[in-house]
Amino acid sequence: QVRLVESGGGLVQAGGSLRLSCAASGRTFRSHAMAWFRQAPGKEREFVASINWRAGDTDYADSVKGRFTISRDNGKKTSDLQMNSLKPEDTAVYYCAAGLFASLAAIQRGEMDSWGKGTLVTVSS
Repeated sequence: QVRLVESGGGLVQAGGSLRLSCAASGRTFRSHAMAWFRQAPGKEREFVASINWRAGDTDYADSVKGRFTISRDNGKKTSDLQMNSLKPEDTAVYYCAAGLFASLAAIQRGEMDSWGKGTLVTVSS
């Protein structure tokens, strides 16, 4: 397992940008797919983006395609989520998650091994 700590959340106006970062500890980071999920007030948690453990293939929810970019740095044990053109509906607590050799299907079902505590993103209109 890896331990995860998110940072970078905050308040931003619609149309603005934020960059979230997830710092991991543990020796098996390279073997983990990384993903970001979010949960808005009164709503269920939803998948946002993922990057696999092997070749860096990425996947995005339709609602964020073209606006968000996920990345990872195995040397630094980090995964970032660059969020551009933010909308009020992007307001949520964003969670970083890691899944050991996780498949895309497992990721989208939220079947991850480790979760961070979350960071709040608020987009004002």
